[in-house]
Amino acid sequence: MTGGKARPRTLSRVAAVQALFQSEQSGQSAETVIDQFVRHRFGDVPGHGGLEDGHVAQAQVPLFARIVRTATLQQDTLDAMLVSALPETWPLARIDPVLRALMRAGAAELWMADGPPAKVVINEYLDVAHGFFSGDEAGLANGVLDRVAHLLRPAEFSAEAQS
Repeated sequence: MTGGKARPRTLSRVAAVQALFQSEQSGQSAETVIDQFVRHRFGDVPGHGGLEDGHVAQAQVPLFARIVRTATLQQDTLDAMLVSALPETWPLARIDPVLRALMRAGAAELWMADGPPAKVVINEYLDVAHGFFSGDEAGLANGVLDRVAHLLRPAEFSAEAQS
């Protein structure tokens, strides 16, 4: 994470990516996975390590849960946007499952009109991607989320163009 010390909102996003991955891989509902994370990965749990052990003590539960729920409830719409933003040679099903979860989480947060500015969301998920990947995946996520942001929040970019 940026600056060596993870921030609570960033940890919420990391946890959301992990939860979406877990839900997809296990077939468990989003609500089941949210409950598991809240009970076993958040807060100070004796005997549990840090982020490398999947423990996100300082994550903000409301943000985490909202991202996971939005990604799940709007998955068909968000996936269609992700597909349109991906290169034709990269179908969504071919994308690494963690990267797919990350892009879904980022798209879900961009879907939230009352959330942070699109550029903040994209930068946060770029940081998260660098935590999971060391190759070109972060660049792909950055490009895809930028395209989705232009679809979901065009006014943020048209105002920028007028400045």
